[in-house]
Amino acid sequence: MITFDIITIFPRIFDSFLRESLIKKAQEKDLIKIKIHNLRDFTKNRHKTVDDRPYGGGLGMVLKVEPIFKAVKNIKKGKAKVILFTPRGKQFSQKIAYQLSKAGQLIMICGRYEGVDERVAKHIADMELSIGPYDLMGGELPAMIIIESIARLIPGVLGKKELLKERITKEKGFIEYPQYTRPEIFEPQKGKKWPVPKVLISGNHKKIGDWRKKRAKSIGK
Repeated sequence: MITFDIITIFPRIFDSFLRESLIKKAQEKDLIKIKIHNLRDFTKNRHKTVDDRPYGGGLGMVLKVEPIFKAVKNIKKGKAKVILFTPRGKQFSQKIAYQLSKAGQLIMICGRYEGVDERVAKHIADMELSIGPYDLMGGELPAMIIIESIARLIPGVLGKKELLKERITKEKGFIEYPQYTRPEIFEPQKGKKWPVPKVLISGNHKKIGDWRKKRAKSIGK
């Protein structure tokens, strides 16, 4: 079982995510464990201050190193991986998802405002990650993406081992090909038809396999 520990100043963002679909079922089956930690609980003043103005000036506020240090120290057990979400981090991929799925505990630090004190990246985090070449308001959405992509690799979460064997390889990442379902012919308007490729309804599994292989794309190398 893998444990995901998320450090955030907006814990309620995760409420519906944790209570729906396969993520909910995986927790109920004890295949994964997800814990949300409010960063404000690790402050020492009565205002529960987690941010401050940056040295040297600049726009906005920056999350302080001290409460994050205390949170990680309190949460971390053994050889946990500590992840900091930042636009400057390495871009997340299927290959990284496989690597992280082997960890027993993942601690994810969700930044907010104008960023996080650089000492968190230098001395606390083991890895800086980004989910794409763009900026977000915080690290909560990236944390959900990481949880979903890793959780589906845990045996029993998807329900069928074949789903992973057919579509994912450790070396090539995620293998994706076009898929169709009923109706065989869809008519969005009169005189216009969107048919399913004939090979897919031919019943010839070799031809179907060749068709899929030809159109497959490898994602997340």
